[in-house]
Amino acid sequence: MDKITKDIGDIQSRLLDHRPVVQGEIRFFVREFEEKRGLREKRLLENLNNMIIGANDQTIPKCTEAMQHRLFAALTRLEAANHMAQRIHLREQEAEQSTKLHACQERRKAEWEAFMKEQTVKKEAVDEEHAKAVGRLSTHYSDMKKDLTKFAPF
Repeated sequence: MDKITKDIGDIQSRLLDHRPVVQGEIRFFVREFEEKRGLREKRLLENLNNMIIGANDQTIPKCTEAMQHRLFAALTRLEAANHMAQRIHLREQEAEQSTKLHACQERRKAEWEAFMKEQTVKKEAVDEEHAKAVGRLSTHYSDMKKDLTKFAPF
Protein backbone atom coordinates (compact mmCIF):
# COMPACT_ATOMS: atom_id res chain seq x y z
CA MET A 1 0.00 0.00 0.00
CA ASP A 2 2.86 2.21 0.61
CA LYS A 3 3.94 1.82 -2.94
CA ILE A 4 0.46 2.56 -4.24
CA THR A 5 0.29 5.69 -2.13
CA LYS A 6 3.63 6.80 -3.43
CA ASP A 7 2.58 6.07 -7.03
CA ILE A 8 -0.70 7.93 -6.50
CA GLY A 9 1.26 10.84 -5.00
CA ASP A 10 3.58 10.86 -8.03
CA ILE A 11 0.64 10.71 -10.44
CA GLN A 12 -1.16 13.45 -8.53
CA SER A 13 1.91 15.67 -8.46
CA ARG A 14 2.45 15.15 -12.20
CA LEU A 15 -1.18 15.76 -13.07
CA LEU A 16 -1.95 18.62 -10.74
CA ASP A 17 1.37 20.23 -9.85
CA HIS A 18 2.75 22.04 -12.91
CA ARG A 19 5.32 24.15 -11.09
CA PRO A 20 8.41 22.23 -12.17
CA VAL A 21 7.32 22.33 -15.84
CA VAL A 22 6.42 26.00 -15.72
CA GLN A 23 9.69 26.86 -13.97
CA GLY A 24 11.60 24.99 -16.66
CA GLU A 25 9.76 26.90 -19.40
CA ILE A 26 10.45 30.19 -17.64
CA ARG A 27 14.15 29.38 -17.34
CA PHE A 28 14.22 28.46 -21.06
CA PHE A 29 12.44 31.69 -22.05
CA VAL A 30 14.73 33.87 -19.93
CA ARG A 31 17.83 32.13 -21.30
CA GLU A 32 16.51 32.47 -24.88
CA PHE A 33 15.69 36.16 -24.39
CA GLU A 34 18.97 37.03 -22.70
CA GLU A 35 21.17 35.14 -25.11
CA LYS A 36 19.53 35.65 -28.49
CA ARG A 37 17.05 38.47 -28.27
CA GLY A 38 18.70 40.45 -25.52
CA LEU A 39 21.60 41.57 -27.67
CA ARG A 40 19.35 42.34 -30.63
CA GLU A 41 16.98 44.39 -28.46
CA LYS A 42 19.94 46.15 -26.85
CA ARG A 43 21.34 47.03 -30.29
CA LEU A 44 17.94 48.28 -31.43
CA LEU A 45 17.60 50.44 -28.32
CA GLU A 46 21.13 51.83 -28.79
CA ASN A 47 20.39 52.62 -32.44
CA LEU A 48 17.16 54.35 -31.45
CA ASN A 49 18.98 56.31 -28.76
CA ASN A 50 21.68 57.40 -31.25
CA MET A 51 19.02 58.39 -33.77
CA ILE A 52 17.18 60.48 -31.15
CA ILE A 53 20.41 62.16 -30.02
CA GLY A 54 21.23 62.97 -33.67
CA ALA A 55 17.76 64.39 -34.22
CA ASN A 56 18.02 66.51 -31.07
CA ASP A 57 21.49 67.77 -31.94
CA GLN A 58 21.20 68.35 -35.69
CA THR A 59 17.80 67.83 -37.28
CA ILE A 60 15.63 69.73 -34.82
CA PRO A 61 17.85 72.86 -34.76
CA LYS A 62 18.00 72.89 -38.59
CA CYS A 63 14.25 72.47 -38.83
CA THR A 64 13.70 75.17 -36.21
CA GLU A 65 16.00 77.58 -38.05
CA ALA A 66 14.34 76.87 -41.41
CA MET A 67 10.91 77.24 -39.81
CA GLN A 68 11.84 80.60 -38.25
CA HIS A 69 13.25 81.85 -41.56
CA ARG A 70 10.18 80.78 -43.50
CA LEU A 71 7.83 82.14 -40.83
CA PHE A 72 9.66 85.47 -40.97
CA ALA A 73 9.31 85.53 -44.76
CA ALA A 74 5.62 84.59 -44.49
CA LEU A 75 5.08 87.25 -41.83
CA THR A 76 6.75 89.86 -44.05
CA ARG A 77 4.52 88.90 -46.98
CA LEU A 78 1.46 88.91 -44.73
CA GLU A 79 2.28 92.40 -43.46
CA ALA A 80 2.75 93.62 -47.05
CA ALA A 81 -0.58 92.08 -48.07
CA ASN A 82 -2.25 93.64 -45.03
CA HIS A 83 -0.80 97.06 -45.92
CA MET A 84 -2.03 96.72 -49.50
CA ALA A 85 -5.48 95.69 -48.29
CA GLN A 86 -5.61 98.74 -46.02
CA ARG A 87 -4.64 101.02 -48.91
CA ILE A 88 -7.32 99.47 -51.11
CA HIS A 89 -9.84 99.89 -48.31
CA LEU A 90 -8.89 103.58 -47.91
CA ARG A 91 -9.23 104.14 -51.66
CA GLU A 92 -12.65 102.53 -51.62
CA GLN A 93 -13.67 104.72 -48.70
CA GLU A 94 -12.41 107.82 -50.51
CA ALA A 95 -14.26 106.80 -53.65
CA GLU A 96 -17.40 106.15 -51.63
CA GLN A 97 -17.07 109.53 -49.93
CA SER A 98 -16.45 111.12 -53.31
CA THR A 99 -19.60 109.55 -54.72
CA LYS A 100 -21.50 110.61 -51.61
CA LEU A 101 -20.08 114.13 -51.97
CA HIS A 102 -21.00 114.14 -55.65
CA ALA A 103 -24.50 112.95 -54.81
CA CYS A 104 -24.82 115.68 -52.17
CA GLN A 105 -23.57 118.27 -54.66
CA GLU A 106 -26.09 117.10 -57.23
CA ARG A 107 -28.87 117.23 -54.64
CA ARG A 108 -27.83 120.74 -53.54
CA LYS A 109 -27.64 121.83 -57.18
CA ALA A 110 -31.16 120.51 -57.82
CA GLU A 111 -32.38 122.23 -54.64
CA TRP A 112 -30.69 125.49 -55.73
CA GLU A 113 -32.30 125.27 -59.18
CA ALA A 114 -35.71 124.65 -57.59
CA PHE A 115 -35.11 127.60 -55.24
CA MET A 116 -34.11 129.84 -58.14
CA LYS A 117 -37.22 128.83 -60.14
CA GLU A 118 -39.36 129.59 -57.12
CA GLN A 119 -37.65 132.96 -56.69
CA THR A 120 -38.15 133.71 -60.39
CA VAL A 121 -41.86 132.91 -60.10
CA LYS A 122 -42.10 135.09 -56.98
CA LYS A 123 -40.13 137.90 -58.69
CA GLU A 124 -42.45 137.76 -61.68
CA ALA A 125 -45.45 137.87 -59.35
CA VAL A 126 -43.95 140.85 -57.48
CA ASP A 127 -43.02 142.58 -60.76
CA GLU A 128 -46.55 142.02 -62.05
CA GLU A 129 -48.06 143.34 -58.83
CA HIS A 130 -45.66 146.30 -58.94
CA ALA A 131 -46.60 147.01 -62.53
CA LYS A 132 -50.28 146.92 -61.58
CA ALA A 133 -49.61 149.18 -58.59
CA VAL A 134 -47.62 151.59 -60.80
CA GLY A 135 -50.46 151.50 -63.31
CA ARG A 136 -53.05 152.22 -60.61
CA LEU A 137 -50.92 155.00 -59.17
CA SER A 138 -50.35 156.47 -62.63
CA THR A 139 -54.06 156.45 -63.37
CA HIS A 140 -54.75 157.81 -59.91
CA TYR A 141 -52.21 160.65 -60.34
CA SER A 142 -53.36 161.34 -63.88
CA ASP A 143 -56.91 161.51 -62.57
CA MET A 144 -55.74 163.81 -59.82
CA LYS A 145 -53.87 165.91 -62.40
CA LYS A 146 -57.06 166.18 -64.50
CA ASP A 147 -59.01 167.17 -61.45
CA LEU A 148 -56.31 169.66 -60.58
CA THR A 149 -56.42 171.19 -64.06
CA LYS A 150 -60.14 171.66 -63.65
CA PHE A 151 -59.56 173.75 -60.57
CA ALA A 152 -56.55 175.60 -61.98
CA PRO A 153 -58.35 178.68 -63.30
CA PHE A 154 -59.24 179.74 -59.83
